Amino acid sequence: MALQILDAPPPEPDDLAKELQRAIEAALPDAEVVVRAAGPGHFEVEVVSAAFEGLSRVRQQQRVYAAIGKFMQGERAPVHAVDRMTTRTPRG
Repeated sequence: MALQILDAPPPEPDDLAKELQRAIEAALPDAEVVVRAAGPGHFEVEVVSAAFEGLSRVRQQQRVYAAIGKFMQGERAPVHAVDRMTTRTPRG
């Protein structure tokens, strides 16, 4: 039988949502950010930022994914999916 080394348990979904929010706010300091846990490893993200001005929706979302990418990497990534992402500028 092989010895298995156990990692620390994954963070609670609400705690992880706060970490995601902080990471997005660090990358987009002017942003209004709401992150909700939608299930284990699944999240919904809303971001309003002037930094999105002139960017396509895809580019806006790429900026958000760049901010949280470290949470989605590796075999034991705590974030499995962003089920819904809404991005927009303050003007709508």
